[in-house]
Amino acid sequence: MDVLVIHTSPNHDGLTAACAAAATEGARAAGGAVENVRLNDLDVGLCQACDNGWGTCLPEHHCQVLDGFQALQARICAADALILITPVYYGEMSESAKALTDRLRRCEATRGDASGLAGKPILAVAAAGGSGNGMITCLGSMERWIHHLRGKTWDLLPVNRWSRPYKLIAIREAATAMVNAHQ
Repeated sequence: MDVLVIHTSPNHDGLTAACAAAATEGARAAGGAVENVRLNDLDVGLCQACDNGWGTCLPEHHCQVLDGFQALQARICAADALILITPVYYGEMSESAKALTDRLRRCEATRGDASGLAGKPILAVAAAGGSGNGMITCLGSMERWIHHLRGKTWDLLPVNRWSRPYKLIAIREAATAMVNAHQ
């Protein structure tokens, strides 16, 4: 099983990176072929709501704003499973995660059951390092996004700096179980 782990924090060594490492470890332990992507290292910009608001994303299902999004969209659609990990900022996904998910939603959700994520298991993790607040509202946004793209919500895991020790174990176990269930 090909698993794509996308983490979306500018911090190389924080809670989000630890969650990504746990997810990667868990998927590999189950025999998954894992690719780990740090979104902030890529050139993926914001949705521009081109033309009348839809540009090429509605009729052609690809974004006309040319940057690193196109290659990442192809990698996401080619993977058998997705693990998306974001820090929580003001109860929402990080800005880079929001940019990616907005653009994917416009290009893939409009394909209905032909979406490149249709039926694929998706594990979503909201990592609240600062105040520890906002994890559940962030996961609510992530769950709606998964639903819009016709993905299969494998699990939604909140983690904060206080729950980190046991939640990293839970993330690793969820990734392992996801791979084991789909091989």
